[in-house]
Amino acid sequence: MTLFDIMGPVMVGPSSSHTAGAVRIGLITRALLGAPPIDATILLHGSFAATGRGHGTDRALVAGLLGMQPDDPRLPQSLVLAEERGLTVRFGNQAIRGAHPNTAVIQAMDAQGKRVEVEASSLGGGRIQVYALNGMEASFTGEYPTLIIQNEDLPGRVAEVASVLYRRSVNIATMKVYRNVRGEPELMVIESDVPVGQEMIDEIRACHGVLNVTYLELNQEGI
Repeated sequence: MTLFDIMGPVMVGPSSSHTAGAVRIGLITRALLGAPPIDATILLHGSFAATGRGHGTDRALVAGLLGMQPDDPRLPQSLVLAEERGLTVRFGNQAIRGAHPNTAVIQAMDAQGKRVEVEASSLGGGRIQVYALNGMEASFTGEYPTLIIQNEDLPGRVAEVASVLYRRSVNIATMKVYRNVRGEPELMVIESDVPVGQEMIDEIRACHGVLNVTYLELNQEGI
């Protein structure tokens, strides 16, 4: 246990779960989209749906989508700022079987029409967990440098990507592979102990069968 676990994050808002964690859910969605969103649908589950508005969860999620950190003093005005920046946001509720009470599903789109859907939960103390990405099961926190690789379901894809990391002396902390249906594209999530450089990301992108690579790296203030 660390001092951060006891004291909680530096933040604006009354709740580390409903505000700080919610900001980070918005931030990780923005990072996975890879660009500022111009349209977002936010679906709230459980406690987020029941008490989120009073705790500022709606404003916190939007603040994250705008790129704000949990301690940004502009957080209470995020809905107004979203409108000023051309971000259209819709809210709704959704019951998700077996999900953590503090869960949101964010469907976001950028100006080029790229879309991402993220299901994530706020676990307390500002910590979050992603449980689904674009309708596919996934599990990562953003606390480690993270590679998210979509690839064809072909023999040897995992070994080829792992060999790239080995050649560049990157130690794998966790590695998980997800797929919905055999033969359809699968999702590889790799958390590493050290940051991943752009040259290595480009090398992975060039691997046979790799369709897309997204890289997340946690900085000192968040994602």
